[in-house]
Amino acid sequence: MNVAASHLVIVPVLLPLVAGALMLPLSERRHALKGAISIISASLLLACTILLAMRVGEPLTYVYSVGDWPARFGIVLVADQLSALMVLLSATLGVSAVLFSFAGWDKAGAHFHSLVQFLLTGLNGAFLTGDLFNLFVFFELFLAASYALALHGGGIRRVRASVHYIVLNLAASLLFLVGVSLMYGIAGTLNMADLATELPRIAKEDRALLEIGAATLGVAFVVKAGIWPLGFWLSPTYAAASAPAAALFSILSKVGVYAAVRVWYIVFGGTGGEFLMYGGIATVIFAVLGMLSSHGLGRIAGFSVMASSGTVLSTIGLQIPAATAAAFYYLTASTLGIAALYLIVELVERSREPGADIVAITAEEYGLASRNDEREEQPGVAIPGTMAVLGLTFTGIALVIAGLPPLPGFVAKFAILATLLNADSIQPAAWVLLALILLASLASIISLGRAGVRVFWLEGRSIPRVRPAEIVPIGALLAACIALTIAAGPAMRYMASAAESLHNPASYIEGVMRSQ
Repeated sequence: MNVAASHLVIVPVLLPLVAGALMLPLSERRHALKGAISIISASLLLACTILLAMRVGEPLTYVYSVGDWPARFGIVLVADQLSALMVLLSATLGVSAVLFSFAGWDKAGAHFHSLVQFLLTGLNGAFLTGDLFNLFVFFELFLAASYALALHGGGIRRVRASVHYIVLNLAASLLFLVGVSLMYGIAGTLNMADLATELPRIAKEDRALLEIGAATLGVAFVVKAGIWPLGFWLSPTYAAASAPAAALFSILSKVGVYAAVRVWYIVFGGTGGEFLMYGGIATVIFAVLGMLSSHGLGRIAGFSVMASSGTVLSTIGLQIPAATAAAFYYLTASTLGIAALYLIVELVERSREPGADIVAITAEEYGLASRNDEREEQPGVAIPGTMAVLGLTFTGIALVIAGLPPLPGFVAKFAILATLLNADSIQPAAWVLLALILLASLASIISLGRAGVRVFWLEGRSIPRVRPAEIVPIGALLAACIALTIAAGPAMRYMASAAESLHNPASYIEGVMRSQ
């Protein structure tokens, strides 16, 4: 293995950690310097993750042993196609959030840029780590940063919404630690590859305790993934957060999904995945009901996050490699689209008078929408340029989230449906999932279309002032979605390779154990 290439694995963890630490001592008055360090770090991180994603490939897995300690005792970072994809996705959101924050969000509270860098450190470490204890450490790092970012800017609404988020995740962290301790007490190791080799040798009388530890760990993962019924905190918390923080939060639930799937396949060989499948289906049902009952764009975006996580979990739970590949493609597209939606929500809400939602809903309920000024003689409405750009961008984002052509949400959902329908034998749960995928698309169309009409066409609207630093990252995320559509063939081949490696983790285990 190329030594220089293997050192590339630690860069996504080390780079944002150093950048965040460098900015901590700087005075809050030095916003320009902090912003420069933050965007340089985020841009370098994006470049490194692109390079890492290009270099990993089946059966090549990069393993980095920190301090050159053996995998069983030391910290091991492992990069394969799936982990490289996830760190690339987090770096993309990081760049977008930092750019958007230059419009003034980084000045709304202390240490914004350091918190973003620490969040990226924890995310990348969680995606790359090869053992459960360091997974816990990186989870706690990005969660601690997310607590502060959720409260960034202050206000009673953010404090109230964040209480449930913080308390529930602290409880999940306790479960995580208990589960890890039980597994270590029985197996004597927390390295995932080592656990996979030790599992068959564990005494029969000890397996029950090991399985209890694994179940406790699984509960912690699904809490962090926002799976029903433990995901009630997600939508209000994300809706209350500042726009750049919410955009970054759109990937946090995917960390729980990633951890559950990674541990399930590597350690337990993919057996007993019914819990993930049915949990994902229940989450999609809850998310559909939430989207249809919500009028605020922020809450709709939160339920879209839950629908995305539920769809990915339930699809992977079917244990069909081709469906898993389509789920990875959908995960990427939906995360980019939802992050862009969180960013644009703040912009379009500026064009509305306080209470406009209540007025619009009341007018619609009592049939008052057509009783305003007599405007029959005016066949058209002059749409300002800013609103036109925002409207077109919002339409593109809605197409991605709803899964309508020609953007990648449609490609992903079509690939999932086609794979399930072409399977040799369709499981009963697969029919339910097929119906729910279509129903989730319909719910997204209805909820986003209804909200879009109220934002862009009803009364009580003024023209918002939008800065380039705000519209550029949204356009970049939408451009990434378009590029994902254009390059759907190569992207799906990459996802297929990642899915095959996940379902058959022999190369992952062999690569880690070879580093002993």
